[in-house]
Amino acid sequence: MNPKPAKTTCLLLLLLILAISFLTAACGSNDNSMPKPPDTLASKESLRASDIVLDINSKDFTPQTPASVPMNPYPDLSVPTYITKVDNLYFIVDCYHDQIIYHDNLTDPLSQWQVMTDQISKGHTLASDGLIYLADDTENNRILIFEKKDGVFYHTQTFEEIGNRPHYIIYDDNTQTFYALSSMSGEMYLFRHDPGDSRMHLTKTYWIEQLAGTYVRSFTISGNDIYFVSGVLGNPAILRADLGTFEIRETYPVPDSMAGMIQLTITENDYYITISTDINGNQDYATMIHTDDLSHLIEGKYDDVYQHFIGGGTPYYVTFIDNNYYLTEHRIPGHSIWEFKITGDSIHDVKTLY
Repeated sequence: MNPKPAKTTCLLLLLLILAISFLTAACGSNDNSMPKPPDTLASKESLRASDIVLDINSKDFTPQTPASVPMNPYPDLSVPTYITKVDNLYFIVDCYHDQIIYHDNLTDPLSQWQVMTDQISKGHTLASDGLIYLADDTENNRILIFEKKDGVFYHTQTFEEIGNRPHYIIYDDNTQTFYALSSMSGEMYLFRHDPGDSRMHLTKTYWIEQLAGTYVRSFTISGNDIYFVSGVLGNPAILRADLGTFEIRETYPVPDSMAGMIQLTITENDYYITISTDINGNQDYATMIHTDDLSHLIEGKYDDVYQHFIGGGTPYYVTFIDNNYYLTEHRIPGHSIWEFKITGDSIHDVKTLY
């Protein structure tokens, strides 16, 4: 037998292993790869199912007509917190009017928008996977669930006793999970439904000790990471945690002047943060800042970009819809919803919608 081919094969395999090891070390681990959806049905992991409010598939169900849906009774917005788009409809959470309104464009006056619900108390966000819609009923510590049938939205399910002032909900398509944060207690609630079945299940809860007892307004999911903007108690910071375990991986301290953060928005290479107050709760410090490195914030290395939006108000949540960014804002009459673009580290094409 000729041993050379075997030796050559072994040598090639060794070189291949070394090359893979080198590339892995050079490129880092796959921690930021996209997470995968659970491989277990929501109904099998259910801690509790939603309370059924209305069965729209029952033979006793009496549908409404789209024309019977109430129109928005207000000529303006009162502390709007969130704007999003699902399918071909835009939704605005009109927090201090205790309602969620929707419409098919952003040019018609608010009087032409329709009311999805006015049965919430100081709600803040709305999230959807295209089949069901979850809204936080903040002051009632509830999550309301809506379904759409023949052009009409119906409140069909409810989750009671969801933490202390649930304040922020998003749907993550990669994990096929709704994440809802209790803003005052550091609890994260995960909701899912089985494929083709709209019945919602609470499948997991997590308690993030570092967030308990302070006011945390939002979180941001990026790959396998989840970022929290911490409240004003203790040492203000942005926390980066593992999306699967919610273990804190990194802490980025921030100055006292930006302690009352609202939301972190991650663009391709940069970070934008909306801020409500300083560590003493003073809204005179409300602003929006930009940085390319979160670790530099404590050194004051960031740019104030709020001048693009007149300034003087309180910028709130930012969403990304159809290649545009949208900012909700309060304290400035006539400037409640902004549209803008970000190219590189530049904000441009800023305009007021409502």
